[in-house]
Amino acid sequence: MVSERDSKAEDPAAVGADGGQASRQATLRAAPTAQADGSRLVESDDTPGPAARPAEGSKGRGRLTGGLVIGVPAVTSFVVGGYEIGGPSLWRDEAYTKDAIARPVGQIFTLLGHMDAVHGAYYVFLHVVAAAVGTSATALRFPSLCAMVVATACTAAIGRRAAALAQPAHPAGPGRLNVPALTGFLSGMVFATAPAMTFYAQMARSYAIVTMFATIASYLLLRAYPDGRWRWWSAYALAVALAGLFNLFGLLIVAAHGVTLLLTDAGGREGRGRWIGRVPVRWLAACAAALVVLGPLLRVAGGQQEQIAWLTRPDFRTIDRLVHDFAGSKELVVPFALLVLVGLVTACLADDWRPLNPAAIALPWLVVPPFLLIAVSYVKPVYYERYVEFCLPALAILVGAGLVGIVRLASAAPVRRLRVAWLPVAVAALVVLGLAAMLVGPQGAIRQTAARPDNLRLASAIVAAHEQPGDVVFYIPLDAHVLGTGYPAPFERLRDIALAQSPIASGTLTGTEITSPARLKRRFTDVRRVWVVTGASNYKFPVPSTRVDREKMALIAGAGMHIIHRWLAGEVMLTLYGT
Repeated sequence: MVSERDSKAEDPAAVGADGGQASRQATLRAAPTAQADGSRLVESDDTPGPAARPAEGSKGRGRLTGGLVIGVPAVTSFVVGGYEIGGPSLWRDEAYTKDAIARPVGQIFTLLGHMDAVHGAYYVFLHVVAAAVGTSATALRFPSLCAMVVATACTAAIGRRAAALAQPAHPAGPGRLNVPALTGFLSGMVFATAPAMTFYAQMARSYAIVTMFATIASYLLLRAYPDGRWRWWSAYALAVALAGLFNLFGLLIVAAHGVTLLLTDAGGREGRGRWIGRVPVRWLAACAAALVVLGPLLRVAGGQQEQIAWLTRPDFRTIDRLVHDFAGSKELVVPFALLVLVGLVTACLADDWRPLNPAAIALPWLVVPPFLLIAVSYVKPVYYERYVEFCLPALAILVGAGLVGIVRLASAAPVRRLRVAWLPVAVAALVVLGLAAMLVGPQGAIRQTAARPDNLRLASAIVAAHEQPGDVVFYIPLDAHVLGTGYPAPFERLRDIALAQSPIASGTLTGTEITSPARLKRRFTDVRRVWVVTGASNYKFPVPSTRVDREKMALIAGAGMHIIHRWLAGEVMLTLYGT
């Protein structure tokens, strides 16, 4: 049974490796400049004595530096993610977003009853945003950019606090590195410059928002676990619920956090409520509350599984692509893997795997959600890389911890005795500059329209340049209708004679087509030219799979039409037939 009384417990950041019970206040008196939030990158040689109290100016400088640890990566992510945000064309998933949010709220809920319930919260949210700022590519993507800025700030805060929790009671001394601040800063900067961060910051879908709430939930775990009070666990439950609300796969962050708690030293936990082994009962209650709140959405989404029927069983290429995309390029895989390894070794050796160190929070976060989805997909395919994008901050934290591990090794006592004080800075600068140079190419490539499956802007321009009054359009299959909704004006001038109900009238994203080939044949009169719109990842014309689609092609052949021209716009194929 959960304890009814909230009692503030010790912060493990101020407790020694032996789980001692010295108070946080005593710790701060003993080491006034070694703050639990890691507010200073390097401790100065004029650190006050054990009995001295820090001056007000010193406190102010500490707060300022602590703000920079989070603020600089956040600003960097805004600049990196925002640069040329409106440049790449909308692609088909973004076209779905644009089409859905343009409807009245009542029509959006009608749509969600038929399909896309998992994106419902995002559609309603973006409907409000679009009413204020419009539906240009920049306007549609701007909320994702803002979400990634918040995620970057939280990534830095997680790295800083987790490293502080892993430190002994007196981690810093004269001339020594402030490991928490440096870990947070580097973790945030790695995430802020990740090509995958840019990709999802420039995408009008919910994945960046899910990442934001996953990082908020992870930070709140670091606050709730050592503190134990309901206010932190309640905030944690809310963050988890919001992550699941914007995409149900975001709930997998709970599984990662469960593994983190199992890996964590649970010593010195008096006054934090009841426990089951190493897991706080209040964490279980918070997770249960989030699941209960999302129960209706889980039921509705469970009846719409046909939307992911296109997914296939994963293979080695699936994992290979995930690794490459998270790293940013094939060339970055090995450097990042080595830095992750250094981060894990540092957690085990230098920090003795103390409670909630950076590796303990980040490693399960990086591994568990993809592992679960891939494993389940061998029975029922549910995995796609975008569904686990919220794990990217975990990689940044591990890489940041690895970079700090290298600096700590370079600044170890034997090295300091050689009187080469410049070595830690030189080593860090060399590694960071090397990574930055390797990121330039992937960052440039990720901003190109070619990094998206479709170029709907180009497809629209082609139709606008070549369409004529009276032209007919056929979409094969029906789902290809979305290819004309990103930039719809030219497509709306084409006659869609196979359409039975419009998307809004049918409460769907694509509308419905007539099912009678004979009825379609009666509509095919006075037709001189036909646009056939398709889009397949193999860049080949699809084999018609329905009776109506086969009748479409039969009517074109029966009218003696031939191909006038064929264009490719990414995966979009436009074929113009005429007599």
